[in-house]
Amino acid sequence: MRVVLQNLTKIFPSRNKKSNEEVVAVNDFTFEIPDGKLIGLLGPSGCGKSTTLYMISGLQKPTSGQILFGDEDVTDLPTEARGIGLVFQNYALYPHMTVKQNILFPLQNLKGADKLSKEEMMERAYNAAKLVQIEDLLDRKPSEMSGGQQQRVAIARALVKMPRVLLLDEPLSNLDARLRLQTREEIRRIQRETGITTIFVTHDQEEAMSISDMIVVMKLGVVQQIGAPQDVYDDPANLFVAKFLGTPPINVFEGTVRGEKLYLAEDCVMNVPGVADQDVFVGIRPEGFEVNPNGAMRCSLNNVEVMGRDASVVSEHPASVNPVVRSIIDSDIRLDLSNKNVSFSLKAHKVFLFNKDTEERIRFEVR
Repeated sequence: MRVVLQNLTKIFPSRNKKSNEEVVAVNDFTFEIPDGKLIGLLGPSGCGKSTTLYMISGLQKPTSGQILFGDEDVTDLPTEARGIGLVFQNYALYPHMTVKQNILFPLQNLKGADKLSKEEMMERAYNAAKLVQIEDLLDRKPSEMSGGQQQRVAIARALVKMPRVLLLDEPLSNLDARLRLQTREEIRRIQRETGITTIFVTHDQEEAMSISDMIVVMKLGVVQQIGAPQDVYDDPANLFVAKFLGTPPINVFEGTVRGEKLYLAEDCVMNVPGVADQDVFVGIRPEGFEVNPNGAMRCSLNNVEVMGRDASVVSEHPASVNPVVRSIIDSDIRLDLSNKNVSFSLKAHKVFLFNKDTEERIRFEVR
C-alpha cells in the first residue's frame, strides 16, 4: 500500500499560560512512501516522528494536510477503518490473556462482512504466530515470556488483521542489546515476507540504517533529509544530519577556506575547489583519516583503542569542536604510543563543509 503525506502539520496548543506559544510538532511534512517498503522515521526525542506515526494511524488528527492510502483519503477516517496494524513501544499486551487470546483479540472484534468463523480466526492466529516464530508459546501468558517474545506477540497481533500498513513505534527500545539486534533482523524478515508497507519509528540511527529501505531524518518537526540510509550517510544535507548518523559520530572542526584551500588551525589539510573564502564547520567521518607521517593534519596522540578488525585512534586537535578526535584505522597499522603526535592525510569524499551560520552543506568537487 502506497502512503502519501501531503503538507502534514500538527500543532499543539500552548501549556504555558503566559507565553501562549503553540507547539509545532510536525511542520509541513510531504512524502510518498512506496508500496511494500520499510521506512524509518529517525530523530531525537521531540522531533515529531511519533506524532507523524500517530497521525498516520488515526490516533491524532492533523492540524492541516492530507494522508492517503493509495488513492484513498484517510485523513478523517477513524483508526479502526484504516486497515493499519500498530505496535507500541511497551507492547500493550493484555496480561490476563494467553498469547493465543492476545493475537485473536483483533479478529474477534470484526463485524459485518469482515467477521470470520472460529476456524478462520484460529488459522490466521496460528499463521501469524508462526511468522514471528512463537507458535509453540500460544498457551503462555505475557508474564511468562521474555521481552523479545512479548514483542513478537505484539507484532503477530498487529499482523493477524492483514493490515494495509504496519506501524512500529520504537518497538525495540525496551530490549537488551542482543535482543534488539535479533528482533530488528526479525522485523526486516517479516516485512520482506509479507510485503506490507511498514513505518518504523526510532531514535537509534543504527537500527534505522540497518533495516530501512529509506530513512527520514527529522528535527523539531521539520524533515531534514530523506533517502536510502547509505546515501544519507555519505551525502548529508546539513550538519545536524551528519552528526546524527554514524558510530562513532562524525568529527567536527572549525575551519577556514582561503584560496580554495581548507585550513584547520594552521594546517592546510586539503583543496576545496570552487569554495569561496569563508569560515566553515568541517565534518570528517572517523573512517576518513589515513595515517601518514607526511600527512597535512597533525594531531596530539592520546591513545589507541584496538577493537579487533579496527582500531580507534584517540587524539586532539586545536580546531576540534569536540574534546577528542576519533579516527578509525586498520588494526594492522601499529602506532608508536611513545610518540606524542600522529599525522593524517584525509579522504576527500569523507570530508564535508558546512556554512558557519546556517549549517547547510557547502559542496566542492572531489578530485
